[in-house]
Amino acid sequence: MEKLSWQWVAEHEAGVTRRLNRAGRFPVLLYLFRYISRLGNGIFWYVLMMVMLAVQGNRAWPIVLQMIFAGLFGTAIYVWLKKKTIRPRPHCQFGSIHCLLAPLDRFSFPSGHTLHATAFTLVAIVYYPLLAWLLLPFTLLVALSRMVLGLHYLTDVLAGFLLGSIVAGISFLLLDVLSNYGLVG
Repeated sequence: MEKLSWQWVAEHEAGVTRRLNRAGRFPVLLYLFRYISRLGNGIFWYVLMMVMLAVQGNRAWPIVLQMIFAGLFGTAIYVWLKKKTIRPRPHCQFGSIHCLLAPLDRFSFPSGHTLHATAFTLVAIVYYPLLAWLLLPFTLLVALSRMVLGLHYLTDVLAGFLLGSIVAGISFLLLDVLSNYGLVG
């Protein structure tokens, strides 16, 4: 997309980001959202996969491998999109939006944290529906944290949800194709 179109979108959604970013003025909320965002960097998901393996043993390997595929595929998509769209982060465009946590990369669109949280959550709850009570709120908090911390706009996060859902869906399609060819259980 052209810079002008991103600028138009940013100006129309900066108010939402600015209001959410103000939550960072409260130390408890700032600490909470920084912590959630850091867990969303991957730590939470790696621990979840290790717990699955510890509890389920070898039966969890196909699920863990599916999550790893979703993570790698999601990373490829969001890195490619960030290079193509080169959307500046909110704190870079608006002085009234403060960066409250160092970004992992330079550009804003889409939210990789939200993409991965969505993909991992969808894959995990298909196999372990009881985890939905933990994973769905965590995914929402990860998405919210990215806006509160001044790192993403609402459209970045919504794109992350959509792309994460697509990535999870593709991981299930791939699993289905592999199982039709007898390559997986």
